[in-house]
Amino acid sequence: MQQTLLTFPCPFRLKIIGLSSEQFEGIIVGILSQYVPDLGEGAISAQYSANQKYLSITANINAQSQEQLDSIYRTLSSHPNILMVL
Repeated sequence: MQQTLLTFPCPFRLKIIGLSSEQFEGIIVGILSQYVPDLGEGAISAQYSANQKYLSITANINAQSQEQLDSIYRTLSSHPNILMVL
């Protein structure tokens, strides 16, 4: 079993970066909703880069387990519209 430094459940912040598009935020919310059913209003914020080419989404979630976080990272990282997940 893999050890983790986090104690679950715990608040966790994800930063997801992709090319700016009208659909990008909806894609992120759709993916996160699969793993975080209690994704509340205000959990997601967005910020454009200086030239508005990129969009950065910050998601504040209540992580339940390391397995949940691993699944979220895998799904987000494999999506073609997502450039980076931190």
